[in-house]
Amino acid sequence: MVSTSQVAWTLSGFGDEIDPDPRIQIAVLKALGASHIEVRSAWGINVVDLDDDQLGQLKSLLQDEGMTASAVASPIGKVDVALDPDLEVQRLRRIIRVAHALETPNIRVFSFFRGEGVAVHDIRDDVMLRMRLLADEAEKERVVLLHENEKDIYGDIPERLLDLVESVGSPALRLAWDNANFVQVGVRPFSDGYAMLRPYVDYLQVKDAVAATGEVVPAGQGDGELVETLTALRDDGYAGFASLEPHLASAFELGGFSGPTAFGEAARAFAGLLARLDVTTK
Repeated sequence: MVSTSQVAWTLSGFGDEIDPDPRIQIAVLKALGASHIEVRSAWGINVVDLDDDQLGQLKSLLQDEGMTASAVASPIGKVDVALDPDLEVQRLRRIIRVAHALETPNIRVFSFFRGEGVAVHDIRDDVMLRMRLLADEAEKERVVLLHENEKDIYGDIPERLLDLVESVGSPALRLAWDNANFVQVGVRPFSDGYAMLRPYVDYLQVKDAVAATGEVVPAGQGDGELVETLTALRDDGYAGFASLEPHLASAFELGGFSGPTAFGEAARAFAGLLARLDVTTK
């Protein structure tokens, strides 16, 4: 067990949950003590659609403000698995260009939706093929794909997540852990999945949810077993990112929104949990 006095996680957050304007995103994150940002969109434009000029402006703005990207929160894999696999490979190449420009190796991805009435086990082979193609591209470009356990994709429950990372078997495919998303698919995150998946977890996304309704709430106010999860991560020596993704005002297929006030409430709730565990942020 690691001495708790040595544990410090790097605080980040989804900037576009605060405001579409990256200047406001950065200002709020810095006021909350973060020096990192998870980039999903800027000026209302998803990262996959940023042109060269927009990407250059964003890069310069982050540099000028002393802000570093913890990850690029891409929409890769948030499409129907029936689509041509090469479409997502091409989109990943555009995202990798963003990651390289922002000097982060981390790219969030997903493992595909399926059509209405299609059984999840029927898409397994198609998912594995596509994730292997994406991992090949990531390996070549020396980036890391962080798979988020989003509801309604193949990798939404612990058993299928384990199947995914072990079957693809790539050092470029790791896991971004999201307690709230587990709750929304009927999983007790710590009890049902932590021991099984911890060897593959490289990134923490911070939000909580109420099991009865699926409502997203600040960390520690739902059924996401945040205290148990954070305690175990502390004791395991986790030293990575903790990225705030509150989803407190609205949530939609490609993301969510909180606004500056609710985002601050989520940050303070998380800080309160960490203080109880003697974990600091930097």
